[in-house]
Amino acid sequence: MLEVGVIRRPHGIKGDTYVDLMTDREDRLAVGSRLWAKGAWRTVVSSKRLPQRWLVHFEGFDDRTAIETMTNQPLLAPPVADEGALWVHDMIGARVIEAAAGVDRGICTGVLANPAHDILELDTGALVPVIFVTGMIDGVITIDPPDGLFDLDS
Repeated sequence: MLEVGVIRRPHGIKGDTYVDLMTDREDRLAVGSRLWAKGAWRTVVSSKRLPQRWLVHFEGFDDRTAIETMTNQPLLAPPVADEGALWVHDMIGARVIEAAAGVDRGICTGVLANPAHDILELDTGALVPVIFVTGMIDGVITIDPPDGLFDLDS
């Protein structure tokens, strides 16, 4: 399961609540979507995109007191099958190879959040922006880095 959002404070008295969505997959909050929160599946009855967050109503939470019990609870969902998607949990532990030269650059030990692009952290200490990732197959990440990216000791 992946954390896709967080339930925030209630809005009004009819059980609506704010949700911070942590993914670009807005379909996670589509009517009828089911998300895991606080030990059970929660079904989205209605949702509305606001400038900074979402206003959502979950089935079974029909007043402010009921939804208050869900404040600050993470929303979890299974991964979405997407051929072109790179998932952090899949990249960690993968070998990183330069596509053109075939040079083995090490193992991805982490993915650092960065405002421009996330960054692969390698066991060698090297950092590779994900913009240079060209693909991932069977636990091997291929990259097409610019000249000089790995010339830190020169």
